[in-house]
Amino acid sequence: MSKDEFDALPSAISVREIYYYIVIPGFRTSRVSLITTLLDKATYSTLEIVGLYGKRWDVELDLRHIKTTLGMDILRCKTPSMIRKEIHVYLLAYNLLRSLMWSAGATYNTPPNRLSLQWTRHHLINFIPKFEAADSQKRLRIYRTLLKVIVHKAVLERPGRCEPRVTKRRPKAYPRLTKPRHELRHQLQTA
Repeated sequence: MSKDEFDALPSAISVREIYYYIVIPGFRTSRVSLITTLLDKATYSTLEIVGLYGKRWDVELDLRHIKTTLGMDILRCKTPSMIRKEIHVYLLAYNLLRSLMWSAGATYNTPPNRLSLQWTRHHLINFIPKFEAADSQKRLRIYRTLLKVIVHKAVLERPGRCEPRVTKRRPKAYPRLTKPRHELRHQLQTA
């Protein structure tokens, strides 16, 4: 932030502080403090703000899905412009899958956030050859079948779910590949 931008900021900001308790059977009760600039209690009720904060879990899951389910946890490009393109392609694929989930949920009266991103991706990949081989009228029937298959296994609602973030497999004891293979082979042969 430049000095001019910093000087343009107000010297003080009025905030609203909301306290509430999360009570889940079997878990320790925890007190949560929310700070917001939504000051009007009539327009923004405490319950609405607390509910919105509770929905942040879905947003965090969506971000995790982008990284892990679509394989974006490791970016492969080297230059900043190519990394931006790679991220845009992942976001495009993610939005395609989410719009497919939305269509399936709306068509078959199922909440889209109860549908599995991984299953949707899996089914779409399996249906692509069928789409390619079909004419326009048959594609519509295939599309409807795809939506029905996506909705077939809805994910159960699991409020208060807590899972450890750990990896199952141990890392290998080998160093990372930092040079082209032919150079490393040459080093091994001449050593």
